[in-house]
Amino acid sequence: VQLQAFGGGLVQAGGFLRLSCAASGRNFSPYQMGWFRQAPGKEREFVGAVVWSAGNVRYSDSVSGRFTISRDYTKSTMSLQMNSLKPEDTAVYYCAAGTHYSPYPNDYWGQGTLVTVSS
Repeated sequence: VQLQAFGGGLVQAGGFLRLSCAASGRNFSPYQMGWFRQAPGKEREFVGAVVWSAGNVRYSDSVSGRFTISRDYTKSTMSLQMNSLKPEDTAVYYCAAGTHYSPYPNDYWGQGTLVTVSS
């Protein structure tokens, strides 16, 4: 399984960006997929995840109400719509997939895409 995240860039505070994650691999059928981020000098942080088959979504408190995860089951893609961006959202964003139930998806990782929010 390979994951590729893209869509990062530079945006002003209050703006929006949409990240996408494309999965490839034979018989790709994860239990869940999700997004993490890592800001400079900080640990990787969970952003949100979606149960692949059911579509249930959960978010961290820091992004709830501003970020939305969606997935296209037939295309094996996942998106992260980020609205009302804040400078503290600046980070490298990673998509990840988990093959079995676990608190977080962490079996496969994409390469990361940089999001920079200017004040």
